[in-house]
Amino acid sequence: MQRRRPDTGRIIRPTSAGNFHMLKIPKPKEGEYAPYTIMYINVLPDDGSVLTHVKDNCTSMKKFILSLPESKLIYRYAVGKWTIKETLVHIMDTERIFAYRALRFARNDATALPGYEQDDYVPFSRANERSIADIFQEYSAVREATVTLFESFNEEEILRKGIANGNPASVRALAYQIAGHEMHHMKIIKERYVPDSWPK
Repeated sequence: MQRRRPDTGRIIRPTSAGNFHMLKIPKPKEGEYAPYTIMYINVLPDDGSVLTHVKDNCTSMKKFILSLPESKLIYRYAVGKWTIKETLVHIMDTERIFAYRALRFARNDATALPGYEQDDYVPFSRANERSIADIFQEYSAVREATVTLFESFNEEEILRKGIANGNPASVRALAYQIAGHEMHHMKIIKERYVPDSWPK
């Protein structure tokens, strides 16, 4: 008999002993990620609950951003810096790319995947022309797709890895990078765009 999570209805897989559990995803080890991404991985605890953090981050981001006046959402703290709206769309772009990499590697695809230039994407995102409600509707949809994708992986699949942008990347490392990348930008928003919200 299958059991399902009460919050999402997704199936909880049984262990070999017949007990049901949620898959824990330990932090990746050296050699599973590009060196620069350790800045994202390190902001998360090694509690195996990275998907819970991914979900909670989305809720926290929306709650905080929706508390800000519209003028803040298109503010630049320096010439050439992104607005908050542009940052949110950048987070979605990056999440989609990382999730796509995770899918390819989980399916045992050995094709080396290219990188992308984030600064070239932002001017074409039209983020500042969109309402914040429209952005967050997409943001939530992207996050739900990401979570359900990673929830579908088993213990073997999360350990698979490939090459992206010339660097190793495991499936589990990509999950941590998605979560940590969002947290990194939340910190920047609070420090640079809304300094009064940042603890002294």
